[in-house]
Amino acid sequence: MGSDIEALLAALVLAGVFVVGNLSRSATTTERLWASRRYVSAAAGISVAYVFIDVLPELEAQRRIVVQSTGGADLLFAEQRIYLLALASFVVFYGLEHMVLVTRERVSVNIAGKADAAYITQLTGYIAYSALIGYLLVERADRGTLPLAIYTFAMAVHFLVVDHALYEEHKDRYAPRGRWLLAVSIVGGWFIATEMPISELQIARLFAVLAGGVVITSLRAELPDDRDGRFWPFCLSALSFAGVLMFA
Repeated sequence: MGSDIEALLAALVLAGVFVVGNLSRSATTTERLWASRRYVSAAAGISVAYVFIDVLPELEAQRRIVVQSTGGADLLFAEQRIYLLALASFVVFYGLEHMVLVTRERVSVNIAGKADAAYITQLTGYIAYSALIGYLLVERADRGTLPLAIYTFAMAVHFLVVDHALYEEHKDRYAPRGRWLLAVSIVGGWFIATEMPISELQIARLFAVLAGGVVITSLRAELPDDRDGRFWPFCLSALSFAGVLMFA
């Protein structure tokens, strides 16, 4: 029960990223903060460090769980299944981003003023993604306070830049309703995890989906482009957080 409460507090912290975005987006100081690409680059460095130092090694550990679940049977692609699942998640999220890009010029809003189909599909994908991150909070809490704290911090930074990218892409179509939906989905994921615990094998599969999603959103939404990127904030934050993860 104690770990569930810790996971709930972590879920509220993550949901707070989007709530604070709703409360402060109109403030000119917030706009000036995010207008400086060094902050986006630093956040990108933290998320990318988390991918390479924590997510990818964890994916290998989850692969062993999947292989062990076969009971020694020589099943087709038993060794690669977890990576195939991560790849499928990567491709799905890339497809969502690509769909928005190719429809940006052709489709904006419909007659009723609602978001276009591409935006709705993209937001739906991020709602499911946020719920998954919230769901895995309980599993991290079961491992201990430190793994939960690291996961929460990394995902909070991740959500900060995802929120910024979605706002920059969709403006008023995303805020404030989109932010509230993402915030609620995180807490909803935590609630489902407490009411519907699943096996270690299923956790491994969900983590593979998370890994693919974190990688593509780190590349697409967080890494700055050649014109706007700030290398040293990105580099220093990546190295610093990598050191924290390695010693933790």
